[in-house]
Amino acid sequence: MQNALELFLSMMSAEKGSSQNTLKAYRSDLEQFLSFKNTSFENITATSVSDFIQELSSKGFAVKTLNRKLSAIRDFCKFLVEEKILNQNPLPDITSPKSEKSLPKFMTPEQVQTLYQTALSHNNKSFNRVAAIIELMFSSGLRVSEALSLPLSAINHNKKQITVKGKGSKERIVFIDEKTNRALLDYINNIRQTFLKNQKPSLFLFPSKTAADGHLTRDSFFKALKLLAVECGISPSMISPHVLRHSFATNLINHDIDLRSVQKMLGHENITTTEIYTHVSTQKIIDSVLEKHPLKDFEIREVKK
Repeated sequence: MQNALELFLSMMSAEKGSSQNTLKAYRSDLEQFLSFKNTSFENITATSVSDFIQELSSKGFAVKTLNRKLSAIRDFCKFLVEEKILNQNPLPDITSPKSEKSLPKFMTPEQVQTLYQTALSHNNKSFNRVAAIIELMFSSGLRVSEALSLPLSAINHNKKQITVKGKGSKERIVFIDEKTNRALLDYINNIRQTFLKNQKPSLFLFPSKTAADGHLTRDSFFKALKLLAVECGISPSMISPHVLRHSFATNLINHDIDLRSVQKMLGHENITTTEIYTHVSTQKIIDSVLEKHPLKDFEIREVKK
């Protein structure tokens, strides 16, 4: 029994190029499934898989976790069919558990400004650097990985534009306003040199003396945001680097920027990913309908019985 599992994991590593973390997750998920009712390879059925998923669901496992485990079992069953251990794949008719898409958290421009000003007010250059990142992310919608690894040369201050290398090494152009441009220039001229290792030149806009990659880490930035949130009286649970990106997109949609433009700024390959931000327009739609409704000027009188 164990040999087939080991062969499967070896195949996933050699042919699929799965990472060690993925292989570890596959092993854990499959061992958990196979120990459920002592299921043997030859006896895997749609019922046994369905019972396993329902059992985990009843114990409160998240839908995302259930889908991951089901995906591992699907891949394993395909392998068993190819190896002629199973005569046919028992899982074609089993559908993945569905989860509601959660709306992205976002902050208002006022909250972001409070966060920025608080970071700036510290007599501490590390917090001043964080202020520059907050300003950049809220102005441009960069992913945190894009912002922290941004080369200094990527910014064209005259044109107020940044060349970003995003997912899949795809390049896109994002624009910043004059306020953000000045904030970045101030940071570059007065703060950035503090973080140069041995005062040697660095390619990065946000260099680090200690980080292995040569630039500020996501974890360090995340922790700084949480500290600022507490100081500003904002719940730390609603703040993360990604929330700044969500806030940028939300602000654009709320100011009637068309969805295609937002998609390009965010670097989304598919516009359906961008459409989740339209939730912020709900109140604007209500206000607009109430303002322009054809019956808004008619007085509604009570009918006497």
